Amino acid sequence: MAKGIFVVGSGTDVGKTYVTALLVKKLASEGKRAGYYKAAMSGNVRDVSGALIPGDAKFVKDMAGIDQPLAEMCPYIYENAYSPHLASRIEGELVKMSVVKDGFTKVTESCEFVTVEGSGGILCPIRMDGEEIMLEDIIGELGLSTILVADAGLGTINAVVLTVHYMRDKGIPVKGIIYNNYEPGNVMHEDNIAMCEKMTQVETLAKVKKNDTEIAMELSCLEQLYEEV
Repeated sequence: MAKGIFVVGSGTDVGKTYVTALLVKKLASEGKRAGYYKAAMSGNVRDVSGALIPGDAKFVKDMAGIDQPLAEMCPYIYENAYSPHLASRIEGELVKMSVVKDGFTKVTESCEFVTVEGSGGILCPIRMDGEEIMLEDIIGELGLSTILVADAGLGTINAVVLTVHYMRDKGIPVKGIIYNNYEPGNVMHEDNIAMCEKMTQVETLAKVKKNDTEIAMELSCLEQLYEEV
């Protein structure tokens, strides 16, 4: 049976896709059948034929070196770089939870470990027309625990602590935090991480430096984060 985890960002542009790619790459490089999934993806560009390219999925696929078809990685792809609820309204293709769940199930049928990436932060609205779907609803429907990705720099204490407290209030399990753009020896980065650990009691899983091509985690520790779906 496949196992999965959901990657949530402490905000937009904290490096969720980059860190997700490193996680998938680690599993794939160790011979695991690793897969990627994202319910809704905004801000994509078109190829020469005019078709939208799921940019985050392609980045993960290329960095991780997996052969999973792009078409299976994300059911909803939008051109406008807006929150999915707004992009979907403008582009006329509203997210349906049944489609999201069916797509996820298909990926679990061919992969041992599925890493699901969220859109924006935990309070990202996915659909607000007719039916209301928040990112947390997708996490709940897929039955996954989470990893939180945060930037190691200024502002992360507030973002991390608020996100963790909100997720706990909603009953969403947080397995640990990965800090991106980490600079060893940077006194602010070190203190930010220490303060986040103190104020949330959530462990630090890894510290990712700019341009890292591998994630410093033991395979056994990474595998333990994933739960059967």
